[in-house]
Amino acid sequence: MSKEELNIVYEDNHLLVVVKPNNIPVQADSSKDVDLLTMLKGYLVKKYDKPGEAFLGLVHRLDRPTGGIMVFAKTSKCAKRLAEQIQNGTFEKSYIAVLDGVPRDNSAKLVNYLKKNPKTNEVRVVPDATNGAKRAELDYKVLEVKEDKSLVKVKLITGRSHQIRVQMQNIGCPLVGDMKYNKNAKANECFLGLWAYEIKLNHPITDEKLTFRVYPDTEVYPWKEFNLDKFLSVNIKNIY
Repeated sequence: MSKEELNIVYEDNHLLVVVKPNNIPVQADSSKDVDLLTMLKGYLVKKYDKPGEAFLGLVHRLDRPTGGIMVFAKTSKCAKRLAEQIQNGTFEKSYIAVLDGVPRDNSAKLVNYLKKNPKTNEVRVVPDATNGAKRAELDYKVLEVKEDKSLVKVKLITGRSHQIRVQMQNIGCPLVGDMKYNKNAKANECFLGLWAYEIKLNHPITDEKLTFRVYPDTEVYPWKEFNLDKFLSVNIKNIY
């Protein structure tokens, strides 16, 4: 991925909204692979001819295998205000996922306690009294079923590491293409069937309500198996 390939959805003096591709880390890690944050800072330095390094606030994250919409803050003031929105629930994140299996309930709220093993980078469901466990909550709705696969819409209430992947695996429906939590996943079969398709927020300066929405590539598996437009297309003012 090069700077020329950055997919910028929206930009003003305060916000930078971009599409993160699958399998690109959000920030630098031990892999030393190119990361989105570094690329975006380089883009800002070049575009605005900035001396030294550009500021760009990372206020939320996506797992490396997950693609989709992300919002960055171009000032520390905006970063603080976006963090406050995340805390009070006015910064809303919605995902679509393709599951290996069909949930028993067509829609439900999932509440679990999760704990991450930093050595293996794996998260598991644990009893709520477990030391270091964090409450994880999401709402899901099944949109379509094709044979043994299902397309679901997920709204995150909390934002825990690997949350959707682990909570869906816990109900017997791991994500398609999830090499970490789906024992039936095959290497190089497809990208992870998880996409952050929508973010709703109040502009940190003007307080205008904004909605950003981006679909995955519907020409590739597993997304091509479903009619995303049928379930997700909507006409909203200030949608980008």
